[in-house]
Amino acid sequence: MYDTALPPLKQFAFLPDFPEHLAELEEMAEAEDWEYRFTDSDFPRPILYSYIIHTFNRVEEEGKIVTTDDQTGACFDTGLVTEHQEPIYAIFGDNKIPDRQPWYFQGFVRKGDTRMNRFPTLPDIATYFEDPTEVIFDPRLELRKNTEHIIAENRERLPEEFDGMGDFQLQTLLTGGFENALARVRRNYRIAVPQYHRGRIQLLLPLCLRKPSEADLAAVVEHREGYYRVATCLTLDQAYSNARLIGRLDDNWLRT
Repeated sequence: MYDTALPPLKQFAFLPDFPEHLAELEEMAEAEDWEYRFTDSDFPRPILYSYIIHTFNRVEEEGKIVTTDDQTGACFDTGLVTEHQEPIYAIFGDNKIPDRQPWYFQGFVRKGDTRMNRFPTLPDIATYFEDPTEVIFDPRLELRKNTEHIIAENRERLPEEFDGMGDFQLQTLLTGGFENALARVRRNYRIAVPQYHRGRIQLLLPLCLRKPSEADLAAVVEHREGYYRVATCLTLDQAYSNARLIGRLDDNWLRT
């Protein structure tokens, strides 16, 4: 029996040679960097792996997995496209091995691939918000932050050169970083980058601790009734991987 603690995609389907399929997907899709830039990874394309895993979570929640009429095939829209803007789908066949995942992953294919002819209708892409104002930071609202908590819970995410710094010094640095972030987002609302986490939209703001325009961390901001709350801080690689789920990010502070 398969492990029910696995991510939903791995419970849904057996994924043979998945790293090789991800390499093929990278070649098929429009050019994009799927590697971490600031963190080591145990395997290639960690951002693409996370993207597919979490995209499946969402399309399953939304009921956007389509099956063939005879129930021997399934597919979902990856949300990625080729260089010619042709949608790319993940396709599955029924798993013949008893007491295993119900589906067997067959690969990633273009919309025009003949294997897609089996599906009478094609699935829609995942969606993460209905109200566009959710993804725009409102500078009129107060930003409430708990720098003591951020330091206590996220010290290991800070640049190494801050390892020996005292808590008070770090609090002072973070306070300045938040002021800088607020000033930047007031001038350009696109500085706030949305991410989807546990069923809700959050916003990411750059925390520049060493240079005024080079982010060291991403502050995770949640909208509450009448104000914003800083929930935590992420490394730039963590933040980019989370934000990429909603949409492609080009020329953004998360990748500088």
